[in-house]
Amino acid sequence: MSTPQPQTPGLGRIQRPTPDETGEEDTTMTAAPALHVVTEQDEQPHRPVRPGADVLDEVTRFLSRFLVLPSEHCAPTIALWFAHTHAAQRFYVTPRLILDSAEPGSGKTRVLEVGQYLVAAPEMTISATTAAMFRMVSEGPITILFDEVDAIFNPKNGGNYEDLRAMLNAGYKRSATIARCVGDAKAMKVERFPVYAPAALAGIAGHMPATITTRAITIHMRKRAPDEPVEEFIEEDVEQEAGPVREELSAWVDSVAEHLAGARPAMPAGVIDRAAEIWKPLLALADQAGGHWPETARAACQHFVNATGPGTQSLGVRLLADLREIFTARNADRMTTVDILSALHALDEAPWGDLYGKPLDARRLSKELARYGVASKNIKQPGGQVAKGFRTDGEDGLADAWRRYLASAATSATDATAQVTPVADEKPDPLPPLPDTEAGSGGSGTESPAATGLTRDVAAVAEVAAHTSQHPEQPPRSSVSAPSLAMHQEATRGQTQW
Repeated sequence: MSTPQPQTPGLGRIQRPTPDETGEEDTTMTAAPALHVVTEQDEQPHRPVRPGADVLDEVTRFLSRFLVLPSEHCAPTIALWFAHTHAAQRFYVTPRLILDSAEPGSGKTRVLEVGQYLVAAPEMTISATTAAMFRMVSEGPITILFDEVDAIFNPKNGGNYEDLRAMLNAGYKRSATIARCVGDAKAMKVERFPVYAPAALAGIAGHMPATITTRAITIHMRKRAPDEPVEEFIEEDVEQEAGPVREELSAWVDSVAEHLAGARPAMPAGVIDRAAEIWKPLLALADQAGGHWPETARAACQHFVNATGPGTQSLGVRLLADLREIFTARNADRMTTVDILSALHALDEAPWGDLYGKPLDARRLSKELARYGVASKNIKQPGGQVAKGFRTDGEDGLADAWRRYLASAATSATDATAQVTPVADEKPDPLPPLPDTEAGSGGSGTESPAATGLTRDVAAVAEVAAHTSQHPEQPPRSSVSAPSLAMHQEATRGQTQW
């Protein structure tokens, strides 16, 4: 009679090799062969990994069953973000995903509810304390899914959450730690908490710190229209149906993980610096997925980076943009502070006429522009008087700030003074680009000695502007035509450095 094999609860069947398998005689002096625990994985056939494009398509379809998103770029972006959580340790940064909306009930929480069944090690939380978040992340890895975050960062609530903000900022990079003193007074020691973790944050728009939004991909959610139906979200059904999708997503990411750490995906035009850093993990995954995903991911990248609306600008960048519009419309290379303030106050839908309860004044204007390296100058008036104002040329002129902080066209003083808008509703004639303007736009951080060649270019155009102001009977059309300006640019191409 054969002896039944022993069973170990929770481990599976213990299998001992037979004498025929070992090739040895069964004697009492022979050492017992090693035991092999047969697990469920050993008894199940190996499942092939699905192609990445198919897996990401499935994640996108699953997400779209329960949500109506603002644009075609949102679902693929969220799917890629879900995927990157399964390989976060392979990347140097993990972009934050921000879901905001003007009103509740716009689908922010639903994204997190679906995501908790698709991301790696989800930690769904509301109003967690800073100490608790430190412990959870340091004991990770986890994926933070933080709902109603607007209640935390809303200054009206009077809470001090600077430590939490610092943790979310620092946790964007894999090497980041936050030092804290732990223990009692007699045994105090410094402990460094690793805080690197993917994080998705949902809340009402307007209360998210700028230091977090600059590290994030932000999706502005909105309410569904009556004619935009979605499937009913029944959580127990979603959890069961999401299981196979998550397993396939995790298996595919694991299969390509070794190719992600050193990936250097090509970035769309205009995506540089922090924006490129944010999108690198997602584009690397899209390239590994193949199919339509490399193109789909880069189209989404351009949408979120280059099509950013004015509502996301800081107050200082909005001021620079409005000043560029004013200087361009007036064909001016210098203006007095009085004239600048009058023009700013007259702009429709601009905040300058009622800025925190009072109009923007000369002191606040100078203070705001000084942050961008722009200083006031003495402007000589036609009657010989001198008044304070601002110029476009020079190291501390507006043109250099426009070139560094505004990513659209007409980012130099030459552009601003050569373009004229004769009628308020008429768009200026387009001009050829200046030499190598692409290399200097978008805040690339590249060294750009603009004080020499830039001043020479501005001087030529300033002379034209001065001539125009001395002949008011002439129509307000720049005497520098596009072809002649192009010839001037070609002649100075070797002189000007950008």
